[in-house]
Amino acid sequence: MQETRRRRYRTRPMPISFPNQSRSYDATRRAVRFWGHDSAMEASFFVNEDALKRIQPDMRLDEAGLLSAFDLNRDLIYATAAKVYRRGHKGSYDITPADF
Repeated sequence: MQETRRRRYRTRPMPISFPNQSRSYDATRRAVRFWGHDSAMEASFFVNEDALKRIQPDMRLDEAGLLSAFDLNRDLIYATAAKVYRRGHKGSYDITPADF
């Protein structure tokens, strides 16, 4: 029984939250960068231009347009980021159109 409990504990999804509303435009990646927190650990996320176009097809294709699309769809992006995060720990996480 104890082994079953341990196994269940290891497979539980890791909780991530997004208390910091900051985001920034990364011109090299053509993506919006934002951060999530899992206890004391911070994780960087990048939602790329193509992913933002998928959820906001009429967005402008400049920095202001990408940031605005992010802000308008923040809840959906955070929910998607949490799913991407549960796939495994990495240094940073890229969110692509296929994730939506």
